[in-house]
Amino acid sequence: MGQSFWQKLQRVKAKDIGNIFVFALALPVSAVYKRKRKDLWLICDNENEARDNGYWLFKYIREHHKEQDVMYAINKKSPDYARVKDLGPVVQYGSFMHWVYYLTASKNISSQKEGKPNAAVCYLLEVYGILKNRRIFLQHGIIMNNLEFLHYKNTKMRMFMCTAEREFQYIKEKFGYPDGWIQKTGLCRFDNLFDTSQGKRQILVMPTWRNWISIPTTGSYAQEDITEFTGTKYFQCWNEFLCDKELAAFLEKENIRLVFYPHRGMQKFIQNFQAQSTHIVIAKWPEYDVQELLKESNLLVTDYSSIAMDFAYLRKPLLYYQFDYEMFRKGQYSEGYFSYKEDGFGKVCEKEQDVVREIKQITENGMTMPNLYQQRVDEFFSYRDKNNCERNYKAICKL
Repeated sequence: MGQSFWQKLQRVKAKDIGNIFVFALALPVSAVYKRKRKDLWLICDNENEARDNGYWLFKYIREHHKEQDVMYAINKKSPDYARVKDLGPVVQYGSFMHWVYYLTASKNISSQKEGKPNAAVCYLLEVYGILKNRRIFLQHGIIMNNLEFLHYKNTKMRMFMCTAEREFQYIKEKFGYPDGWIQKTGLCRFDNLFDTSQGKRQILVMPTWRNWISIPTTGSYAQEDITEFTGTKYFQCWNEFLCDKELAAFLEKENIRLVFYPHRGMQKFIQNFQAQSTHIVIAKWPEYDVQELLKESNLLVTDYSSIAMDFAYLRKPLLYYQFDYEMFRKGQYSEGYFSYKEDGFGKVCEKEQDVVREIKQITENGMTMPNLYQQRVDEFFSYRDKNNCERNYKAICKL
């Protein structure tokens, strides 16, 4: 194991190596802090966001359990800093003090596997047992696929939160965590998830990312030629959809707004997309908040994104546009317990014209979720209440 550790250490980028020395400097300082802050909880989403499950848990604790010593880590230059700075103590993400508090905390809590001062260095320290701490994974979304990078051997996380019964059972059986370390508590952000679409006419289009395009490697070219983003199937299919004349005419006739908001992993390509209708908005982060878009939209079009789970939770209609299913399975996530065709909450379309036709039909039917999919929603979700943050908080307290 030692040799493997050093082999991995050699692959750590030069810019991350300095964090090993920061860790060494922060270690004795944290020993002093631990004497005074014996039950500090450190929470974060990712470096530049305060919008996910970490933010909502932090907000809940600050409003309902002020006795709990808790801090939030975020880049203070982020536009989301304003959302948390008045809620409670905040530390600059990736700073020396972030390392100090990370080592001091009795619980490190995040919606992201990488929610730590330096993902590469912390991975080596934690997975190889050099740094033993209690990390709680709130999750970024409901898991549907076999995500090997979240298996216990690759995380050594102490608590893993789930939402749905099938998800809970699948992770218990397949991901290798010790008994009792998987908890079914619900996503914290669901406490703020409710329908505000009444009176609005808005379609949200949210494709997820593509690993081989967003994080290019030599292996990416085994999938397709990614020399130019505009040459990828991802760009061509989504851009042709945005430029579809039939869709544009329909949106204008029905006075419907369509918001195209790709996953943050694809936002760096956003300037390449175009639309032929004034009723289509190409949405950029951080100008738009995902949860607010979900709440105020009447219909969702996605591909493989777990954001469909959030939308289905609201019992609103959705569609899956899957033009590259085999590539996605081969190049990103292998199939888990969830079949989009057998278990999904909307129709699966493989061609652009089918998506446009389904959008028109759903609109003609009053933008309501068909009974078949409503039944699937009711069977899938374990909780439909506003107590997700409370369940997460109580589960963490029991550690």
